[in-house]
Amino acid sequence: MTLLRGALLPDGTTADVRLAGGLVTEVAGALPSHDGEPVTDLDGRLLLGAFAEPHVHLDKAFTASRAANASGDLAGAMRGYSGVAAAPDPADIRGRALTALRSFLASGVTAVRCQTGCGPLSGVTAVRALAALRDEVAHSVDLQVVAHAAVPDGDAAAHRALLREAVAAGADLIGGNPFMEADPHTALRTCFEVAAEHGLGLDLHVDETLDTSALTLPDVARLAAEHPLPVTAGHCVALGRLPRREALDVAALVSAAGVGVVTLPATNLYLQGRGDDRRGLTAIGALRERGVTVAAGADNVRDPFNPTGRCDPLETAALLVTAGHQDVAAAAEMVGANARSLLGLPVAGPVPGAVADLVALRALSVADAVAGAPADRIVWRRGREVARTEVSTVAAI
Repeated sequence: MTLLRGALLPDGTTADVRLAGGLVTEVAGALPSHDGEPVTDLDGRLLLGAFAEPHVHLDKAFTASRAANASGDLAGAMRGYSGVAAAPDPADIRGRALTALRSFLASGVTAVRCQTGCGPLSGVTAVRALAALRDEVAHSVDLQVVAHAAVPDGDAAAHRALLREAVAAGADLIGGNPFMEADPHTALRTCFEVAAEHGLGLDLHVDETLDTSALTLPDVARLAAEHPLPVTAGHCVALGRLPRREALDVAALVSAAGVGVVTLPATNLYLQGRGDDRRGLTAIGALRERGVTVAAGADNVRDPFNPTGRCDPLETAALLVTAGHQDVAAAAEMVGANARSLLGLPVAGPVPGAVADLVALRALSVADAVAGAPADRIVWRRGREVARTEVSTVAAI
């Protein structure tokens, strides 16, 4: 058991919180400590459910200095990264991914879903490396490995074989860029069929483009309705370019099929719309209005697809407010409860019965946390403290 004293709750009240057996067991204004029970004084820190990162490319992290993006767009990023992908080094992949995971954990993230490249250039080396890392960090982070597969020549048999090889190498979910394949519909169906064959969920990159002429999100929804599997669609940028009525109609299909959507503001704002000032965000409002679970992620961390990235969901939340026109509460939910939901994880937070995955921040409210992103944080996973960052500031005014 562990007792957390003096927690500021999201509703503005202050309480003590007891953790036991990996759960939050008691929340009250004042709780007596038990003999020998560890006590942590939160000193008024804001206590929230831990964040989750629903979409990040850990195998690409920290490669910006190795792979230039000459044009600044998605095609340029893919060209720049191809050299790195062609010479995969398991130790290098592991090391960079672990560095990113440590930063995510310190930020309050206890669950990460990583999109892991596999294809003709790199085989399944990265999938195998991250599956091994998943087991290594399981005591602190729930790491889910997506087989982000690509077969650009449209060979369905090769695509199927690659996905099966990735599953054998340890992938937890089926993924990829079907909308970019030579035959998007065949590629989508192949992904769904292999996922059904292995009883796995899907997490697909969908319509990461401002071109609305060949929208594949409706096809994802139709296939999801045919297959009783968890399905997540990432990016969905083209949806944000449709007239509102059309976007609402597509969002209704997505909602009816139970497909979740992950928006990736940092990378899509960076890559999309170069040269014509259009911006790359999905239709967050239309999706939420139709009842779709929308989460948000970092996508890329200092690689050719995004040269910035702090491994901090509060950075993503702030972008949702300023660029996505979401209110602060909704933005926080998209990197917290909604992200955990799309990852298939139980509810976490300072509520009796919830999983004791928690983050305490030196903030006065959720709005203050999103605006200031304080570095001072304490993180628990299943009731065990797994990260602590303490900050001391001296200002001569």
